[in-house]
Amino acid sequence: ADQQQQGFGQGLEGFQGEDFSDLFGSFFGMGGGARKGRDLKYEMELTFLEACFGCEKKISVTKLDRCESCDGLGGTGEEKCSTCKGQGRVQKTMRTPFGTFAQASTCPHCLGRGKTVKHVCKTCKGQGRMKNTRTVTVKVPAGVADGNTLRMQGEGEAGAAGQRQGNLFVEMYVKSHDIFARKGDDILLEFPISFSQAALGDTVAVPTIRGEVKMKVPAGTQSGTLLRLKDEGVENINGHGLGDQLVRVLVKTPQKLSTKQKKLLEDLAEENKEKLAVEKGWFEKFKEDFIGI
Repeated sequence: ADQQQQGFGQGLEGFQGEDFSDLFGSFFGMGGGARKGRDLKYEMELTFLEACFGCEKKISVTKLDRCESCDGLGGTGEEKCSTCKGQGRVQKTMRTPFGTFAQASTCPHCLGRGKTVKHVCKTCKGQGRMKNTRTVTVKVPAGVADGNTLRMQGEGEAGAAGQRQGNLFVEMYVKSHDIFARKGDDILLEFPISFSQAALGDTVAVPTIRGEVKMKVPAGTQSGTLLRLKDEGVENINGHGLGDQLVRVLVKTPQKLSTKQKKLLEDLAEENKEKLAVEKGWFEKFKEDFIGI
């Protein structure tokens, strides 16, 4: 057993410094070669409402694009590759400590296509790709949020020797709005009302992302109360209906009063004092009930 172990170790000495990931890849026919084009990333800025409702935007993308002169083939007059005999792959045997293996790899002459061209394209010099700036139309769906990424298949760089194109990933950056905020599919809004509207109740016109709607403010509404406008939010990006709009009511205390307004408030304050006195004084009752004095 010791002799077998020693012999195995001596056999590995010839492979010191080798990249074993490439070595094992070669054993199982995973040699390198022409691959699909490179994926690209584009950062797109949207307004708040563009993200809510969706839109179409045209963007300019500079990339290695398929040569139009040769349709990405690198030239004309296709013929079978003489190196790989049209197979796109070549094989060679390889001796290893584990035995002899047949290594299959992409043909270096035709880059896996199995074909070459007689007449090399003068535009791209046989590469099949040219650097180009293209205009791409991006259809942004309704309901996208800040940080969402849209994948556009085949809009990345062209692959070498006619291989398939990469993808374009468009990442969304949504600007804030002056009055609206968003949480998931819900729209958030702070809406000021007057002291009298809060006390007596009212129906007010509230802005939404679709325009003004009527909202009922119940009598006795306190500042900070959250009221809900159903289905006035954002369309769910996966088609699961609409969110709501949540309105936080803020009661504004008047700072400048006319003589008449001041008199009315003084009368109200006096009436409240008399009511408290009839009810035995709330503070005395509080002391009896909770403090025990």
